[in-house]
Amino acid sequence: MNQIKNILVITILSAFLFNCSNSKNLKNSKTNSRPNIIYILADDLGYGDLSVTGQKKFSTPNIDQLAKDGMLFTQHYSGSTVCAPSRSTLLTGEHTGHTFIRGNKSVQPEGQYPLNSSSVTVSEILKANGYITGAFGKWGLGDPSSEGDPNKQGFDVFYGYNCQRIAHNYYPYHLWHNQTKILLEENTGTNTKVYAPEIIHKKALDFLEKNKDTSFFMYYPSIIPHAELAAPEKYMKKFRGKLLPEKSYKGVDSGKRYKNGGYGSQKEPNTAFAAMVYLLDEQVGQIRKKVEDLGIAENTLIIFTSDNGPHNVGGKNSDFFNSNGKFKGYKRDLYEGGIRVPMITYWPGTIKSNTTSNHVSAFWDFLPTICDLTQITTPKETDGISFLPTLLGKKQKQHKFLYWEFIEKGGKQAVRINNWKGVRLSMTNNPEAPIELYDLTSDIGEQNNIADKHPEIVKQIANIMKEQHNYSEVFHFKYEK
Repeated sequence: MNQIKNILVITILSAFLFNCSNSKNLKNSKTNSRPNIIYILADDLGYGDLSVTGQKKFSTPNIDQLAKDGMLFTQHYSGSTVCAPSRSTLLTGEHTGHTFIRGNKSVQPEGQYPLNSSSVTVSEILKANGYITGAFGKWGLGDPSSEGDPNKQGFDVFYGYNCQRIAHNYYPYHLWHNQTKILLEENTGTNTKVYAPEIIHKKALDFLEKNKDTSFFMYYPSIIPHAELAAPEKYMKKFRGKLLPEKSYKGVDSGKRYKNGGYGSQKEPNTAFAAMVYLLDEQVGQIRKKVEDLGIAENTLIIFTSDNGPHNVGGKNSDFFNSNGKFKGYKRDLYEGGIRVPMITYWPGTIKSNTTSNHVSAFWDFLPTICDLTQITTPKETDGISFLPTLLGKKQKQHKFLYWEFIEKGGKQAVRINNWKGVRLSMTNNPEAPIELYDLTSDIGEQNNIADKHPEIVKQIANIMKEQHNYSEVFHFKYEK
């Protein structure tokens, strides 16, 4: 079924269901209007990079408060272990065995391999049902001339970095407003005058102000704290000298990769990382305050999470910060450290404050959750299940399994069934490569491979890996940081 047909069917069905439904099951605002949705996505923020989840080197008071006033999910998973496929699973509701984008493949002069026009995204669904939709931050799912452009994937407005490669840099030469290139003349040459996340953030706050009287979906994929490591001086000085020892990083400060994907040098990488997360925390607090000041907090669901595990590039030392917490692995791994991420949900008057959920969920659950929330028919193609019952304190359906695949670094697959976790490495050259098996109940750090003791579980996982991997959709994505 093509994209247009899907949207028409969804629109007709959802309009009927919405008009006929009884809204008393959802505690919305005083006007009982459809809830607003704000989804904040950090970039390469590890499970242990928040003080609410164990960070000791610095604190994240605004995000911690969001968790205290809402619900913290402790067993939530990103869509993939790198940026583009993770975002693809989030927007399409399909895991990486089915979603179109499987890796970070670049196109020139800027952008990534485009999301297929036949893909149905949560933004398209919401827009077709009367929501105003905006995206602010990093896109990475198709260049401005492609079918993957955010305006062609359901967003009324986009402001930020179209290209993940250029989003490696915090003082870029340009950003994009829809298909218009916005030149940042203050950053010409080697100048570092305009810090892009601050501009993008202002545009996001303006979007909230402009659309306070409508139903809106704001997708906020921040580029913080992805490498390079850079922050304005007012944030750097808050941590300077407090995170020793510092190990200077020599990066790209000239040439064709300068401000085009190469990470800039940083003499104080620990300071810069802490400063960046501090800034991110401040921006999350400002988004919450804006919603409250506008008087729409009780009709707005805010979700905060990260696209994958922590990185070790650009001078970042994840071990120094214990960024992956108690988990094994980093970005580009399918061990828990590469894909388990914190998720916080906040909706005053609806989500009970200071609650924690151990419900096992993943990015591909976002689309069916939003469809459930807004009483729109969920597309059949989704691999997800709604976690709205958990938000409302009701009985929650559970996943039979979660599945991931990652086609870079030799190819990897992973499956979680209940508390069993299976990981297969080097699948590209050997689809039948041995499967490692871990019991997350007693071995959360995935240290003890017990595959030889549970052959029946290994066989079950192998069958899932075979069934869920759609070979016809695989593209050989170029390795990219």
